Amino acid sequence: MARHDGKADVIVLGGGLGGCMAALAAAKLGMKVIMTEETDWIGGQLTSQSVPPDEHPWIESFGCTRTYREFRDRVRRYYKDNYPLHEAANNDERLNPGNGWVSRLCHEPKVALHVLESMLAPYTSSGRISVWLGWKVESAATANDRIESVTVGHASDGSLRTLRGSIYMDATECGDLLPLAGVEYVSGAESRRDTGEPHALDEADPLDMQSFTFVFALDYVEQGDFTIDKPQQYEYWRTLVPPFSRFPLFGWKMGDIHDPSQVKEIKFFPDGKEPMPFWTYRRIIDRSLFEDGLFASDITLINWAQNDYYLGPIYEVSDEERQNHLEGARQQSLSLVYWLQTEAPRPDGGKGYPGLRLRGDVLGTEDGIAKAPYIRESRRIKARYTVTENDVSVEVRGKQGIRRYEDSVGVGSYHLDLHTTTKSNRGFFIPSLPYEIPLGALLPVRVKNMLPACKNIGTTQIANGCYRLHPTEWNIGESAGYLAGYAIANRISPHEARDDPQHLEAFLTVLREQGIETRWPDHL
Repeated sequence: MARHDGKADVIVLGGGLGGCMAALAAAKLGMKVIMTEETDWIGGQLTSQSVPPDEHPWIESFGCTRTYREFRDRVRRYYKDNYPLHEAANNDERLNPGNGWVSRLCHEPKVALHVLESMLAPYTSSGRISVWLGWKVESAATANDRIESVTVGHASDGSLRTLRGSIYMDATECGDLLPLAGVEYVSGAESRRDTGEPHALDEADPLDMQSFTFVFALDYVEQGDFTIDKPQQYEYWRTLVPPFSRFPLFGWKMGDIHDPSQVKEIKFFPDGKEPMPFWTYRRIIDRSLFEDGLFASDITLINWAQNDYYLGPIYEVSDEERQNHLEGARQQSLSLVYWLQTEAPRPDGGKGYPGLRLRGDVLGTEDGIAKAPYIRESRRIKARYTVTENDVSVEVRGKQGIRRYEDSVGVGSYHLDLHTTTKSNRGFFIPSLPYEIPLGALLPVRVKNMLPACKNIGTTQIANGCYRLHPTEWNIGESAGYLAGYAIANRISPHEARDDPQHLEAFLTVLREQGIETRWPDHL
């Protein structure tokens, strides 16, 4: 083995939530793990992409894995141990540091990073998990329906390393390993003919993907002026009226997501009347909870429809097109900042809030824009079982209730939430039932030693709308990591763990012993 190569039982490619939990689970079963991550922060959605956790209403009591609940408890404990909170906040068992209304636990990305690193610490310190930051998947060698090695490259110097293991796990944000390793997959939108879904397109379009977003952080110093330089593409974005809307993209008016014929106007700052203003939507610091004077302002994250980039995808396209769309999305977010600072209508009849300040320090960046774009949709494996809209939609399932699977490896719940897509410009917010995660959706149809551990499991584009959220990605990665460890320990393939009834029952027992809920309570 060359000096710069790596060898382990399990190779995890991607250090987002799914990747971290895949690595942790495999390590708990005694496996040696190498986990690579393209950025310099592990944690994906919660950290480098800067999105507080989207969760279901029962999350405080049930409906997630033991480790996910531990993560949430540790976040709250971190604030109570390290921040001067007012007494009421310090005594609040369900402390929400930002009091954002999108989540019961709106918190700073850097706190999530700290907690994730501390959860991995026993295994990184012992050497059982090696975390390689700044490494991206470049190629893969395969033979006889198996991956033999994966080569990763480092962005800083272009150096390459070859990784070898028994099982390879794709936890990248876009399913980058799949095409490189020849794993059968789909991207974008499927057709109604292929999936039988009521809301699928008449014809499949692999480039019709959900929009992605460059999140940014703001605070507000009322008498200050932190106006940024006018972004290069500002005139385009400030005048844009999307083809799917009657209103300019930058503005407070929009069609209601439940009834586009109805006009909805949202306030920016709280006014005592609007229950869900933009400012508190993804607020991560509510300064009123902390010692007086500690924070000059609340801090909020901006992840709105106004900075969802829908003009094109960043995978399944040329590198030139990818870079153009990434830059366009950054320009869109910077243009939104500039519009808020200079032209956003104020209740007093004026325009702009120059006291809005980009907070790059909150996100670990110089410009205030998140380290990585928030990716809602990945390439998805062609799996032994593919979850569709028909498995989760309230409208389709009716009185049948929750779709149960004998091979369930976890649970989750969220609306079928699709943000505007790049070609058809569709968007959905379809009521759904709580759902289970079938093991068959984690098993590629052909390749024997590769597992998905992120948003790349066997779902359709529409079903991905609920299976993509934080607790579900966490559960997918954790269950996949245990599957890898179980298969290696028992000298079987992951597929055999499902196909053999004795192994399936033994594996599901391992999951339950590790605190993974595989069934929703019957009363739901």
